[in-house]
Amino acid sequence: MPADNRRRRVVIMGAAGRDFHNFNVRYRDDERSEIVAFTATQIPGIEGRVYPPELAGSSYPGGIPIESEDELEYLIRDREVDEVVFSYSDISHIQVMHIASRVLAAGADYMLLGPKSTTLEARIPVVSVCAVRTGAGKSQTTRAVTRVLKDAGKKVAVIRHPMPYGRLADQVWQRFETFADMDKHDCTIEEREEFEPHLHQGSIVYAGVDYGEILKRAQEEVDVILWDGGNNDLPFYAPDIHIVVADPLRLGHETSYHPGETNLRMADVVVINKVDSAQIKDVEALRSTIESANPGAEIVEANSPISLEEGADLNGKKVLVVEDGPTLTHGEMTYGAGVVAARRAGAAALVDPRGWATGTIKAVYDKYPHIGTLLPAMGYSDQQREDLSATINASDADVVLIATPIDLRRICDIQKPAVRAFYELEEISSRSLKDILGERLSL
Repeated sequence: MPADNRRRRVVIMGAAGRDFHNFNVRYRDDERSEIVAFTATQIPGIEGRVYPPELAGSSYPGGIPIESEDELEYLIRDREVDEVVFSYSDISHIQVMHIASRVLAAGADYMLLGPKSTTLEARIPVVSVCAVRTGAGKSQTTRAVTRVLKDAGKKVAVIRHPMPYGRLADQVWQRFETFADMDKHDCTIEEREEFEPHLHQGSIVYAGVDYGEILKRAQEEVDVILWDGGNNDLPFYAPDIHIVVADPLRLGHETSYHPGETNLRMADVVVINKVDSAQIKDVEALRSTIESANPGAEIVEANSPISLEEGADLNGKKVLVVEDGPTLTHGEMTYGAGVVAARRAGAAALVDPRGWATGTIKAVYDKYPHIGTLLPAMGYSDQQREDLSATINASDADVVLIATPIDLRRICDIQKPAVRAFYELEEISSRSLKDILGERLSL
């Protein structure tokens, strides 16, 4: 406790996901601590809001302010903060400690909360699918696991890592069963990318802010919960089997990013994805790292085959490739499935959209210059979706290749010819996810 025996004053650093969960399960009812603010980063437009009193609880009748991470040192000094809790994901180990240095120099303690303090226990089986980095292939792995569970006759709820970018009081818990549900909740492009493929499979999807409340509702109607992780974050529910996806195209990242390395070391199963796109030596090196860090984990190798929608013709064309936004931004990928598909289909050139980028899309390139000639499918607001459409339509592309999990033509005004790329998980190991899940869950 502080010397004057007052409540310990805490700032939680986050990005509208793990931070809120950590507050809900660790601090909301803690009489020894007072959360003076959240800080926000990664996602535009989060700061300046308030974590509402409906979610914050009786100790916070005015809610909790959400400030910019740029104000961290000021907050620590001005509000006499005793402790800063780091609570977001997909950040390099060195950056985690740079932030620690800022916190310590400003006069506060620095804290990381682990699974023991933050995972909730379900009364039905939980399968978690997480990753060592954003863009490793969680979504296609989650869909593959869903098929196995459904083929075994299990009713499944996919519970998705939070993306509450709207009015938080309206997002305590959300249930999605149809595309109309996404429209009703005014989902962002990122949310649609994660929800829509599951809805295509006929799965129920839950998401929101309060994952205790979500758990209560989901386990009343299904046999198995499938945790669909975000970024490279840890699961919010204690898993009966923890599946982690690793990416040989970013060799070395599996042990140099937080909390992806923790996922790797906790995993029951590690899926080495994208074997068909990687160098053999990189796959072998990744396998060696996994075996060293977590010798008890089973390893499943998989391809990530890419296909184009029927009738697509990219041969000799100038192609503008639109890829998943978070994979390109804080995921730091310099190319994805769309680039591979375009080159295989004989594209004459990849269009560099930066010369036509406008408004909030231009700001994304300014913040993440490594993106290069790809266009990230950013759409956290109506304005950003309009800027994305304007950037696409102003370009000199012959064809737009949509390599995101959703059909952007449904929510963006794309006036150029456009085609989609698709990718799934193709297991190539003798032991499959079906075999492993069958044994561990007695399917």
